[in-house]
Amino acid sequence: MSIVFNEDKKTFHLYNQEISYIMMVLPNGQMGQLYFGKRVHNREDFSYLYESLPRPMASYLYEGEYSLSLEHVKQEYGVYGTTDYRHPAVEILQPNGSRLCDFQYKGYEIRKGKPKLDGLPATYTEKEEEAETLILTLKDSVTGVVLELLYTIFAKGGILARSAKITNKGMDELHLTTAMSLCMDLPDYNYEWLQFSGAWARERHLKVRRLEQGIQAVDSLRGHSSHEHNPFIVLKRPDASEFQGEVIGFSLIYSGNFLAQAEVDTHATTRVLMGIHPMGFDWTLEKEESFQTPEAVMVYSDQGLNGMSQTFHRLYQKRLARGYWRDKARPILNNNWEATYFDFTEDRLVEIAVKAKECGVELFVLDDGWFGQRSSDRAGLGDWEANLERLPRGITGLAEKIEDLGMKFGLWFEPEMVNKDSDLYRKHPDWILATPNRSISHGRNQYVLDFSRKEVVDCIYEMMAKILSEAKVSYIKWDMNRSITECYSAALPPKRQGEVFHRYILGVYDLYERLNTRFPHILFESCASGGARFDPGILYYAPQGWASDDSDAVERLKIQYGTSFCYPISSIGSHVSVAPNHQVFRDTPLHTRANVAYFGTFGYELDLNKLTEEEQEMVKAQIVFMKEYRKLLQFGTFYRLASPFEGNITCWMVVSEDQTEAIVGWYRTLNHVNMPYTRVRLHGLNPDVCYEEKGTGKSYYGDELMNIGLITTDGMSGQVVENTEEYGDFDSRLYVLKEVR
Repeated sequence: MSIVFNEDKKTFHLYNQEISYIMMVLPNGQMGQLYFGKRVHNREDFSYLYESLPRPMASYLYEGEYSLSLEHVKQEYGVYGTTDYRHPAVEILQPNGSRLCDFQYKGYEIRKGKPKLDGLPATYTEKEEEAETLILTLKDSVTGVVLELLYTIFAKGGILARSAKITNKGMDELHLTTAMSLCMDLPDYNYEWLQFSGAWARERHLKVRRLEQGIQAVDSLRGHSSHEHNPFIVLKRPDASEFQGEVIGFSLIYSGNFLAQAEVDTHATTRVLMGIHPMGFDWTLEKEESFQTPEAVMVYSDQGLNGMSQTFHRLYQKRLARGYWRDKARPILNNNWEATYFDFTEDRLVEIAVKAKECGVELFVLDDGWFGQRSSDRAGLGDWEANLERLPRGITGLAEKIEDLGMKFGLWFEPEMVNKDSDLYRKHPDWILATPNRSISHGRNQYVLDFSRKEVVDCIYEMMAKILSEAKVSYIKWDMNRSITECYSAALPPKRQGEVFHRYILGVYDLYERLNTRFPHILFESCASGGARFDPGILYYAPQGWASDDSDAVERLKIQYGTSFCYPISSIGSHVSVAPNHQVFRDTPLHTRANVAYFGTFGYELDLNKLTEEEQEMVKAQIVFMKEYRKLLQFGTFYRLASPFEGNITCWMVVSEDQTEAIVGWYRTLNHVNMPYTRVRLHGLNPDVCYEEKGTGKSYYGDELMNIGLITTDGMSGQVVENTEEYGDFDSRLYVLKEVR
């Protein structure tokens, strides 16, 4: 890992064993992009990569000169209006109405390790030698604005983390209206664009299409990263697959309004922008005030999509997630929501918990309905005190009963929301986001608290901290069940209303940070009506997230498969729920429900008392299996083998770090008759190790399994005869492979 600056040619080369990132100071003093990709040798002079030729209809910077037009130059942080007509990375409204800037290079600094971003989640290092950071300083001489571009290259992996800091060093008040975290100009557009989109209960479905001239983008204007689009995109070469070829992933460590965009011009250059969505964004910069953008992470891989994903998994699992639970296998839980909804008593909860303990569950979670006058979704939000009619001794008493059973206790909160029918709203009606003289929209009969105000966050923190300091709570499910509308804060002046969306997210981060600091041993699971805020920003505070409110195993194949492109398996909340399923009413076999949920944090969303004795025995066996293999399942190297977006079969696997163990998950959505013989090629095994398949005793060398394949043929491949195992729709199998010693 190294960062090299050539003083004569004004070129920078950031490189490690896998990647190189090369840029230079352009003739006009701005920063230009030269190369990002597979590592190349360092050399004295990379300036030959800078290309600029006269082109018809181009505008040029200097009178009488016909070579430097920013329209045709690859840049590091493009600005619109001074010969560049593409969408900009930065835009600043000045007192005279102009939005033009000219950020010229002034100097650089190289730091060991990685500086922390104040108030924002970001990747980090534990030792200085894990990374180096380059800080480029640029300045606009007219406004006095100083732009710092931050680049962190990690010692291992094809990873580059980027952000920008903008400081008003001039005399005038300015308005920052665009501030991207990343601007990346690529020299061609021979890529396929991958996005991860959907809606409630079908989040992060993979969508693929070719880049073409014009703009392709995903975004959110909902106040959170959203069910609809994830703040993560991939550009891959058309011939790249899961296991070979060039891939670049772009991920934004942020939980609010975002934009991820690729603009292809008619000269075949691709500009990728990623950052806070500029729609409605207007940040006032007084003299000496600064704005720090969220961090964006770029990952390059020449080992295909799995190679890219595994790099993101390692980084986000070990150097984004933090704290006590970062490296620990997660407890197996039973959540009461789909078992009872709002209809429960303390005795009923204990009854569910007793059976869960009998089956081997380690953590019992009380979901919505325990506080205030909360008997439906119409009342109680914001009143974070236990309803003593339901819980006679409050949360403290219930937690003690659960602990006495030998289990840990978890609790649901929705701290960002309030019902009008609540004591909090009656006392502070101005604490919600609402625009004066406009009607107020609701979602799920609730309203959004103004987390841009410190006093609001302080109030919610004090209520939550009181409960957590008095009761034995080991886990928090943090929910958020509606998007932001009528985004206006009663506490901010008109000129700062464009800051509310971002200040809101900073308030969410602040509350998380305070609770993490005071209660470091609590396991936080993020939830936003399922997957509406499953993003890297929240992963910094909560090492796992409820991936979707859709707990149907068949639907979860696509959701979890799509999620795995960026996010580690240890972050994916995945549970076994009742059948027929409460979202799609599908009747899926119990073994398949578990076989899908194993590849995540694992738990149950049902009342185990209502299962038959045979099913309860199956649950006990499932829990024994998960306890034995959860470290491997949650922290092993994950490979996608067959996509649910391409066919009837889904297949994935995990391999231990030492390559001595592997588990393959195989899933068939619909059954067919007289099917061909089938097999699947495995990956990541040691070719020289002999592996034994648990249950059958069959053994194979790693090279056999990777080159010939694992045979998955079953009785549906031909005529079903007596004593042949029967298979049906929604079938699945696990293949457990262990080194023969």
